[in-house]
Amino acid sequence: MQKQSVRLYNVLIYGQRFLLFSTQTARINETFIKPLEAETCISLIKQCKTLKPLKSVHASMLRTHLHLNLFFSTNLIAHYASLGSISYAYTLFSASSSLDVFLWNVMIRGFVDHGLYDRAIFMYRQMLELGIAPDNFTFPFVIKACGCARDFESGVELYRHVVENGYVKDVFVGNSLIAMYGKFGRTEVAERVFGEMPEKNVVSWSSMIGSHVQNRCFEEGLSLFARMLDEGIRPNRAAVLNAMACVCRENDADEMYRVVRDNKLDLDRSVQNAAIQMYARCGRIDVARGFFDRIGNKDLVSWSSMIEAYIQTDLPLAALELFKQMKVRRINPDAVTLLSVVHACSSLASFQQARFVHGLVVRSFLRNQLELQTAVVNLYVKCGSLVYAQKVFDKMQERNIISWSTMISGYGMHGHAREALKLFDQMKALMKPDHVTFLSVLSACSHGGLVTEGWECFNSMSRDFKVVPRPEHYACMVDLLGRAGQLNNALDFIETMPIKPDSGVWGALLGACRVHSNIELAEVASKHLFELDAENPGRYVLMSNIYASSGKQTHADNIRDLMKQRGVKKTAGHTIIEIKNKIYTFVAGDTSHNQSGLIYSELEKLMNRIRLEGYKPDLNFVLHNVEEEMKEKMLYVHSEKLAIVFGLLNLGPETIIRIRKNLRVCGDCHTATKFISKVTGREIIMRDSHRFHHFKFGTCSCGDYW
Repeated sequence: MQKQSVRLYNVLIYGQRFLLFSTQTARINETFIKPLEAETCISLIKQCKTLKPLKSVHASMLRTHLHLNLFFSTNLIAHYASLGSISYAYTLFSASSSLDVFLWNVMIRGFVDHGLYDRAIFMYRQMLELGIAPDNFTFPFVIKACGCARDFESGVELYRHVVENGYVKDVFVGNSLIAMYGKFGRTEVAERVFGEMPEKNVVSWSSMIGSHVQNRCFEEGLSLFARMLDEGIRPNRAAVLNAMACVCRENDADEMYRVVRDNKLDLDRSVQNAAIQMYARCGRIDVARGFFDRIGNKDLVSWSSMIEAYIQTDLPLAALELFKQMKVRRINPDAVTLLSVVHACSSLASFQQARFVHGLVVRSFLRNQLELQTAVVNLYVKCGSLVYAQKVFDKMQERNIISWSTMISGYGMHGHAREALKLFDQMKALMKPDHVTFLSVLSACSHGGLVTEGWECFNSMSRDFKVVPRPEHYACMVDLLGRAGQLNNALDFIETMPIKPDSGVWGALLGACRVHSNIELAEVASKHLFELDAENPGRYVLMSNIYASSGKQTHADNIRDLMKQRGVKKTAGHTIIEIKNKIYTFVAGDTSHNQSGLIYSELEKLMNRIRLEGYKPDLNFVLHNVEEEMKEKMLYVHSEKLAIVFGLLNLGPETIIRIRKNLRVCGDCHTATKFISKVTGREIIMRDSHRFHHFKFGTCSCGDYW
């Protein structure tokens, strides 16, 4: 009753205002409105902050026939659109038969502002069919629609119309074209438009820098910003933010922030947030944290920026800790923040954290956001739980190509190649696969040893779907053939590639040579890799290991010496395990843990048990020139075995043991873990740098094909 009284009161108030307005009016029609009357009507429309009072004003306009005036009706339509009622605005627009370009511009802008880009482009075409000439206000709206919709063909057509209508020199139209071609990835066209503009404003410069940022041309963006300053143009906030996104060196960051201070933008919160991300990219997370701590009234973007900064610098635990602090302060995360947190959990591969974050996503009512749902699927895949990943995938109300590719890739990583192919067939019935999907399928075939199916998939890319294979697809095929022992076929494939083989291709061949102990081909592959990927320590270590396992210790030592000469340092291997929300890290021979004595005591008992079951240590995986007895002892204290024993001691008897190795799992540890799963009756999930291994009842999901 109270709400009805308020509504009636509002109607009476607006009615009284219009009554006063109408008494001042001697005559109201489409062709003659006094300035005072127009100002009063427009003022009433603009005062409406919600739809209810606007509809009251609209009702009064209908009673006084003011809606027949084009100027008033256009403003009314614009205000309906600005308040979010685009459908009602379009209804009013459709009732008009006016060919006035301003009215059409208002409706096109409404569609663009609400993300209805296809509708905006369609309406533009309707304009042309009706003979309505677009003006310099029409083009920026429609150009933006083409860019946001990634409609390249319409964008090119629109550029032609701009030239034909003589607006190519208009600064606002030019700025829009720069932004559009930036979204298309055509920075060369954007630069041509920018260069031909007779007049440039600060937005022009900002748009061109932004175009470089979008296409990861950071050096070019930074250079353009310096040129802008040299020409005496004072940067606006957008130009500074775009330029800051280009910075990845500490000296450049310091210089950029000097510009920020000179232009008195250092108190702008969005600039401070950008500074956090800028210094994080430069590796100065301490400076980034300093900016964060100095922000007095931190908003959600500030917290999200610092969380993302920790993720960029590979500090996921710090990111999660900061997120918990944010929650304590009752700041509710949005989809962007949760996406960052999901990515942090993905890099940790922490199942417990994954369950916690997934619960937050559900409780935040954001679970139907496609990108976030896909990230949660990927999170569970990386945490070793295909069951939960499939559950989330099945509940998705809509799926895009990334969602399907993520789930297909998950099955491949976990050794379920056949299931990956079945899912691929389901996807093809709904949408066209892209290069990412094919990469997921080829990788699954490689991990599963499905050579015939892999060839069919590779051939179908260009034959059936017009997808041109990229270097990574060729690398997958080499890996597929190499793992299957078809090393000569793999080399023939490389030699007939239509593109130059990159480090990924030769790396796949080298990895296969390690599995099949082919020194001759390994030397061919390593020769290319030491030129193409000279900074990658894994290439040297792998070749050295191939020599060492074949008894060529002198050759192995030569490779190690080459690493030292080039200043390349070997990545230290480690294994992590999470227990009660705490991460524990082990290295080979680790004695730093409080339970070290108990761990080694239990390890010795465990090794004796699996020996009785038939385990024999594979001494080929000890690459030091020592006695066999010492080699065996060195195998026993690998980080994988230590982490597993620690899990057996500290996790409940029904709990799955989940460990993560930062390098490829040792072959002896793989064999030993199979036996451990058998004698203990425990399921062990191991994630290494290549894939997942699920050990249960003495077998592994990879089928020993890895």
